[in-house]
Amino acid sequence: MNEKNANPDRDDSTASDFVAEIIQGDLESDKNSGKLQTRFPPEPNGYLHIGHAKAICVSFESAKLASYGKCNLRFDDTNPVAEDDEFVRAIREDISWLGYPPGEQVFFTSSYFERLYQCAVSLIKKGVAYVDSQSAEEIREARGDFHRVGQNSPYRERSVEENLRLLEGMKKGEFDEGACVLRAKIDMSEKDILLRDPLIYRIRKTAHHRTGSEWCIYPMYDFAHPLSDAFEGVTHSLCSLEFENHRGLYDWFIENVGGFDPRPRQYEFARLALTYTVLSKRKLKQLVEEGHVESWDDPRMPTLAGMRRRGYLPESIRGLCERVGVSKRNSLVDVSLFEHRIREDLNGDANRTMAVIRPLKVVIENFAENAAEVFEVPVHPEYPDRGVRKITLTREIFVEQDDYQEVAPKKWFRLAPGKEVRLRGACYITVKEAICDAEGKLVELRVSWDPESKGGSTPDGRRIKGTIHWISQTDAVEANIRLYDRLFTEENPLGHEDRDFLEFINPSSIETLSNSLLHRDVAALSAGSRIQFERLGYFCVDQSSSAAAPVINRTISLRDSWGKKAKK
Repeated sequence: MNEKNANPDRDDSTASDFVAEIIQGDLESDKNSGKLQTRFPPEPNGYLHIGHAKAICVSFESAKLASYGKCNLRFDDTNPVAEDDEFVRAIREDISWLGYPPGEQVFFTSSYFERLYQCAVSLIKKGVAYVDSQSAEEIREARGDFHRVGQNSPYRERSVEENLRLLEGMKKGEFDEGACVLRAKIDMSEKDILLRDPLIYRIRKTAHHRTGSEWCIYPMYDFAHPLSDAFEGVTHSLCSLEFENHRGLYDWFIENVGGFDPRPRQYEFARLALTYTVLSKRKLKQLVEEGHVESWDDPRMPTLAGMRRRGYLPESIRGLCERVGVSKRNSLVDVSLFEHRIREDLNGDANRTMAVIRPLKVVIENFAENAAEVFEVPVHPEYPDRGVRKITLTREIFVEQDDYQEVAPKKWFRLAPGKEVRLRGACYITVKEAICDAEGKLVELRVSWDPESKGGSTPDGRRIKGTIHWISQTDAVEANIRLYDRLFTEENPLGHEDRDFLEFINPSSIETLSNSLLHRDVAALSAGSRIQFERLGYFCVDQSSSAAAPVINRTISLRDSWGKKAKK
């Protein structure tokens, strides 16, 4: 193996994927006897977000570097207070949707509880673990800090026999929560504070979502995680940079329990962070529990479930992770990079139709009362094999309210008094009169049409610059349209020490329109279907939608309106 691949601690911030380089080097040198095993270990205490998506992609894609490589999905379910089966189901669904169905490679740390307990017993017998009867506050104070070395616990030198008896008593429920803990006996003067006799087990008299009341003591993450890796034969334990200072503890437990082949190694990479986004699970939980959003899968949330409900494609998320790369330097990625990829992918995926989200009634005065003209427009202009959609022109149609101006500004190519425009795929119309109600609000336009312009052109070949979308009462179905925008107005909501991130919630992050009109074909689409409403953006059928009461979410606008605002 060359020197570059031999040093896992080097700064690989310039490498496009330093993890892949390390794994390739290990495979070439037969370091792990030809084995390649990774894992993705989420805690089932919330929904996965886009930051997790990068970890998922790195772990599962790294396993593909060898044809025999495997990646386990392992739920690190060691805290019964916060975990729930709902989160387990959501995580499995999200990972499969992202493109990495785990199949039979699904494991739970709770399945190893007895084995982990026996590992703790072995550490006591080796003289490197003890039961501490100090309070949590006393342990915290005695641990010290970066400027002050820790102090040994008065219970540190208990005999092996006493420690085994006390641990068994903890297991049987003989002690109250907080009465005692099991700690590793390392060194209270270590510069690495995490190595100052870390906790191994604590008492939690709370039913577990899988094991029920079988256990009342639960292993700490830093103990259970490396050993679970070792139990499963993980060769490359890939995690984000915040776990870099946990590596010494990871290695200590692997070494002191011993007997593992292959021996897992931990490697850290930069996590994914986006502007105008919060990816702290604790903060996301706060948004849900305090009612700032509807749920974990609210389409404004950066959770994978929320993005799926909003209409994002999994390939857009994978594409972003690939574009960002795998390095050892944390950075804040401009969300517009992600949004550009979303628009790019939806442009090919989403079929086209017309919808009017803020309807304005239009009466074509020279169109017969019961007459109808049927036109065909392509479902997708770039894919003729997808067919055509039939649209019906009648005397009464609807257009967008903001497509009319009483006093038209310069270069206004939409509706205005006396101005001729093209109805997309149908004909030319000219405004004759605008009708307002008693309060002066515009309620109706009276127009005329040119029968010679059927299909959107005329024999005289005159050029019309303005084309607008429309829908007739014959084709229209009423729907609730939810217009989503970014949840935060600040580029880095967590970047202000003196201000709460909630202060930056965008008050316009959702707008609900209840009398919008869309083509009846869209109303028949199943939940999750994506479509482009011409001139308006990309939309997705919500999970609560039905043919009788359609609910449509805007995925993203056609243009980067935020970018334009920033430039101004």
